[in-house]
Amino acid sequence: MASGEIIYPGKIGVPYEWSVGEYGSRFFYELKEKRKIWATRCSRCKKVFIPPRKSCPDCFVHIGEWLEVGPGGNLITFTIVRYSAQTHIISAPFAMGIIQLDGSDTGLVHLIGGVDIEEIRSGMRVRPVFKEERKGNLLDIIYFTPLERTS
Repeated sequence: MASGEIIYPGKIGVPYEWSVGEYGSRFFYELKEKRKIWATRCSRCKKVFIPPRKSCPDCFVHIGEWLEVGPGGNLITFTIVRYSAQTHIISAPFAMGIIQLDGSDTGLVHLIGGVDIEEIRSGMRVRPVFKEERKGNLLDIIYFTPLERTS
């Protein structure tokens, strides 16, 4: 540090808005207003994408077909988070998983809850648990919970 130099540690807030676009808006509207999970299907390869995609990453064609998926699905894989961080929306320990909803070809990353974390297994059937008061984002689903207890 140079002689006489003063350093003030601080933070600068940068407000911003982010648009989820046409497809994200429809997806979140359906979650908020109807508790429905919608996906899009490629007309060429027939792959069903959740979250919805506007264009197919494999065929590079515009996707215009929408269809309802789930609400149930299979837990493909998961991890248990055992540390706390300011960016976590809940306290550790908690589980995050990739859920392949019925009728979809891709996975949705979300929290797994309503079950002891030691009972969670890949391949288990799960369903979403929605908030009563929804805001139009992915956290309108509180978590996915097992359809049946594993023990």
